[in-house]
Amino acid sequence: MSNVVLITGAATGIGNLTARALAAAGHTVYASMRNVDGRNAGHAKDLLELGRREGLDLHVVELDVQSEPSAAAAVATIVGEAGQLDTVVHNAGHLYVGYVEAFTPEDVQHLFDINAIGIQRVNRAVLPHMRERRSGTLVYVGSTTSVVVPPFLGPYVASKFAADALAQVTAYEVSQLGIETTIVMPGPFTQGTEHFPNASHAGDEERTRAYADLDPLVARNEEATSALFPPGVDAHPRVVAEEITRILALPAGTRPFRTVVDFSNAGVEEVNEVIRQAQEKFVTRLGFSELLHVKSQQG
Repeated sequence: MSNVVLITGAATGIGNLTARALAAAGHTVYASMRNVDGRNAGHAKDLLELGRREGLDLHVVELDVQSEPSAAAAVATIVGEAGQLDTVVHNAGHLYVGYVEAFTPEDVQHLFDINAIGIQRVNRAVLPHMRERRSGTLVYVGSTTSVVVPPFLGPYVASKFAADALAQVTAYEVSQLGIETTIVMPGPFTQGTEHFPNASHAGDEERTRAYADLDPLVARNEEATSALFPPGVDAHPRVVAEEITRILALPAGTRPFRTVVDFSNAGVEEVNEVIRQAQEKFVTRLGFSELLHVKSQQG
C-alpha cells in the first residue's frame, strides 16, 4: 500500500537513502531538508532529477527541524499537494564527538534542539492531521548508542536517549488515536553518511586539552568501530533504508515497535527485550495496558 511520507534530514545519509528507497517502492515521498535553495540545492536537484528519470513520486520540501513555523509550513504544503500525510520518518540529526566536560551548555543545548526538540516540533505539526484521520505512522531513526553508551559521544548519546524517551511516551498516547510507532535503531556506520565527517567538536578548547591523554583513543574511535563488524560484511546505511521500506510495507497494526539494524553485534536486541517486558509489566500494573496497543479505526 502506498503512503505519503515525510522524511526529515533527507539531504544526505540515511534520510537520503530512505527517500530513494521508499520512492522506488511506490510511495509518495517528500524529502525534507534545510536550505533547499542554498547549500542543499545540489542534493535537492539530485533527488528531483531521480524522480523525473525513474518516474517516481519524489518531492523535496524545505523543513528546518529547529523552526516550528518551518515544520508547520512543510506539513501544510504536503497536505495541500497530496491531500494527506500517512508517515513521518524522523531522521534529522547531528553528531558531536569529544569530551563531555569540554562541551559548553550552549553546545549541548544546540544538539538537543536538533536531535530531540526537533522531533517535538515536527510531531506537533503532523499529529493534528493524523489525529483527525485516526491513522498514521511515526518512524523514528534512533540509535543503538542509547543502549550501549559508547565513549566520546556524550551529548549525542544523551540527545538520542531523550529522543527515544519522547518517542516512547508519545507512542502510548497516540496509540489510542490509531497512530502507530516504530523506533528503528541503527548501529554504527562509518561509511555512507556524513555523520562522522560533519561531526561537531567541543566548544571549550581549553577543557579539551585537559583530556589530551585520551586523544589517542578518540583518534582511533572510527577504526575501532569498524573493527566490530564481521569480516566481509558490507556495513552500509542503505540497509536502514531497506528496513524502513520493509516496515512500511507491513499491514497497519503489525509493524514492530522496535527494530535494530546493527553489524557490530552489540546485543541491543536482547537488552530491548528485557526492557520491553519490564515496561509492559509496569504499565499493566498501573492499569494502563490499553496504551500498549494501537487502537484501530474500528476499535
